[in-house]
Amino acid sequence: MNLNTFRIRILDRYIIRKFIGTFFVALLLIIVIVIIFDISEKIDDFVDKEAPLRAIVMDYYVNFIPYFMNMFSPLFVFITVIFFTSKLAGNSEIIAMLSGGVSFGRLMYPYFLSALFIASMSLCLNLFIIPSANERRIAFEEQYIKGQKYYNTNRNIHYQIAPGEYVYVESFSTWNNTAYKFTLESMKDSRLVSKLTAESAAWDSTTGGWQLKNYTLRDYSTAQQRITFGARTDTVISLTLDDFYRRENTVETLTYKELDELISVQRMRGDSMVKYSLIEKHTRFAVPFSAFILTLIGVSLSSKKRRGGIGLNLGVGIALSFSYILFLRFSQMFVITDTLPPWLAMWLPNILYAVIAAVLYRIAPK
Repeated sequence: MNLNTFRIRILDRYIIRKFIGTFFVALLLIIVIVIIFDISEKIDDFVDKEAPLRAIVMDYYVNFIPYFMNMFSPLFVFITVIFFTSKLAGNSEIIAMLSGGVSFGRLMYPYFLSALFIASMSLCLNLFIIPSANERRIAFEEQYIKGQKYYNTNRNIHYQIAPGEYVYVESFSTWNNTAYKFTLESMKDSRLVSKLTAESAAWDSTTGGWQLKNYTLRDYSTAQQRITFGARTDTVISLTLDDFYRRENTVETLTYKELDELISVQRMRGDSMVKYSLIEKHTRFAVPFSAFILTLIGVSLSSKKRRGGIGLNLGVGIALSFSYILFLRFSQMFVITDTLPPWLAMWLPNILYAVIAAVLYRIAPK
């Protein structure tokens, strides 16, 4: 393999500069437009809830921008490639490059370097910046836009908190952080060892445990059952207040390490919310990788000079990029309905569009 093939040359720098420059210009323009529309839509909420200007800017919009950038990065990449490649083709620059001895495959090299930069940026946003940004953004939305505190409406909650330990709660009140009709069962070798029941279990932030009221403890470890009861007792178990406040979008606020730990705990407990954690985990890698696939599709579609300018190419590009985003969102339903494994469902759009990219690359004018 000739290493000179991968050396960045003047032509490569020209394409990279065009790609990255157009990408950030398009990104900036669309972000400004989206923020203007968002302000016009939420201005009444900001005024009614008396949201401070600093909180609106620093807690909401500063944290909204990376979230929006990452969510629609496939759209920005595709439109960017279609736009400036169509201009190159319209000015006969693509023809000049191919006539000068540059193969179509070698022409893709600076495109893929640019896609690598954008994919790396998206991945860094996903893993290191967006989780903490989402935490502040969601907190702002709950306080100043939704205007109400989150409360857990789930009933008959079951958790396996450790091997052989099971918790049952009939209901949980977020107003006083109290679980009602609390039951803790301990099993060993498929046999019930003990059963602790209480009318209520209130969270004690000082001890990091639960304060049980009107409890009854039945011990089955010996041949003769022993029963202990009382008005109040404290217990510390592998169940915290966060477990009752966790909801679908909570996973968006977790770092990758925290997300992995949560998935392990949820799998051990048999928690149905693990689906949303797995969707978030695989989406964080699938979306950045799409930059390579959509770049290849964009170049293959727009490298040919067409009559009428870039209008047709741009229209096709926008349609395909929106269909990709829609398919990515729709594929989440395959996970929620247990139709496909989470990793396959979230990578299915990339697999399908990779096939489309391969076909378009094969028939692209060389």
